[in-house]
Amino acid sequence: MPYAYDDQNIFAKILRGEIPNDTVTETEHTLAFRDIEPQAPVHVLVIPKGPYVCHDHFAAEASEAEIVDFMRVTARICASEGVSPSEGGQGFRVIGNAGEDAVQEVPHYHLHILGGRPLGRMLQKG
Repeated sequence: MPYAYDDQNIFAKILRGEIPNDTVTETEHTLAFRDIEPQAPVHVLVIPKGPYVCHDHFAAEASEAEIVDFMRVTARICASEGVSPSEGGQGFRVIGNAGEDAVQEVPHYHLHILGGRPLGRMLQKG
């Protein structure tokens, strides 16, 4: 079943300039901005500018240029925010939720980059 993109989601509105954001970086294919309810000292959202619902939708249908740009922007943010171990940081977590079971709140593909403190275990057995 093909993904149906809702162009009224909050990230689509941010991309159209209808809602302000605290931009970290922007490229032709990608926008990154600070989360309005940060869960760690570093909490940056990275979104593609194209209408993709979740990770597998993006991975299957985005152009190579979109995918490469998105991944390179993610790497640059980890370095510039001081969380990349290769740049002397203490580490980070990247989270991408897809669908109801993963509690995806916004139906526009996005990654959360979190760091700046110990984050604990990702999941508990259960």
